[in-house]
Amino acid sequence: MFEIIPMTVEHIDGVLAVEEATFSIPWTRKDFEREMTENNLAIYYVAVANGKIVGYAGMWHVITEGHITNVAVLEDYRKQGIGDALMAQLEQVAMEKEMIGITLEVRISNAPAQHLYHKHGYRAEGLRKNYYPDTHEDAVIMWKYTPFYEGQED
Repeated sequence: MFEIIPMTVEHIDGVLAVEEATFSIPWTRKDFEREMTENNLAIYYVAVANGKIVGYAGMWHVITEGHITNVAVLEDYRKQGIGDALMAQLEQVAMEKEMIGITLEVRISNAPAQHLYHKHGYRAEGLRKNYYPDTHEDAVIMWKYTPFYEGQED
């Protein structure tokens, strides 16, 4: 069992462990400290199982939109609904804050992440060429619009 709770500065050590185990170019402690203490746009949650941080997700609330910055779950805890729960939490916040939509970038080769996002209703709407500096891989730009988006199709 796990729970999703708001991230605080006290969670940074656990989040760093997830970050470093997940990403080829991980964010630093300083990056997360800035997100927690200086970035008024930042909204982050952690997934905790048996007192251990096993995943986290974050987004920035920029005017009327959400921009997901990171979603990560430790490999041993994947396929247990944690990624789904983290995404649902961000989407709940987007609805509460009446955002018109949420966007993110994902590696073109990251099929599991794209599957998660598609499952949550995100659609590919563009490409960022050479987005990732380590491999120069392209990123797929994905969007999910909320009912607050006036142009949303029925």
